[in-house]
Amino acid sequence: VGGNEGVAIVTEVGPNVKDLQINDWVIPASPGFGTWRENHVVESKEVLKVPNDIPAVYASTIAVNPATAYRLLRDFATLKPGDYIMQNGANSMVGLAVIQMAREMNIKTINIVRDRPDVSETLELLSNYGGNINVPSSYVGTPGFKEILAELPDIKLGFNCVGGDIVVDMARSLTTGATIVTYGGMSKKPVEIPNDILTNKKLNLQGFWVSEWNEKAKKEERSAMLEDIANMIKSKKLS
Repeated sequence: VGGNEGVAIVTEVGPNVKDLQINDWVIPASPGFGTWRENHVVESKEVLKVPNDIPAVYASTIAVNPATAYRLLRDFATLKPGDYIMQNGANSMVGLAVIQMAREMNIKTINIVRDRPDVSETLELLSNYGGNINVPSSYVGTPGFKEILAELPDIKLGFNCVGGDIVVDMARSLTTGATIVTYGGMSKKPVEIPNDILTNKKLNLQGFWVSEWNEKAKKEERSAMLEDIANMIKSKKLS
């Protein structure tokens, strides 16, 4: 059965189940669960309890895109208020979550989207979500973009979900020793960083896949993250 995302209502529990009750909301604890079904019998360890006082649509999607954004902002650099991060694919669900979560951390965002006929509307959307500097990909690497960066603190963290040439332009904009985290490849083009950038800037290239993080993280750590995200949703800090 296909489907990785979804939320379910517990309708019955066995006599030895202590951590779940009838009417609790649960989501899959691991990928490949098979959410495209109406009913499923599982062991309690195969699901995670989530708050049932947020909209069902939010609960059903909380564990992938918002969780990816949450980990990107916390696991790859020590960010402090006033710092800037840079990301491409900023109008993706992860990108929009990064903008909103960073805003609550007082982290500033430079958001890049691919050029398209309605790019001005997309940039306005990012601004409405709290994005600080929102630009089309054709503007990255131009003298005007470099002038903007010259007035900012060093940028030590970038997020990539597109791949291709835009990653090179981002790499040139980051500070020495910066980290670029790749979590997707929407353009289906590889990440190719020229040798001079890698050697001169000593960049750190990393990959991230939230399903792998979920497999390694303790259940308590995952539950704490989901509760934190749910609180953002309830307080309308994440939409």
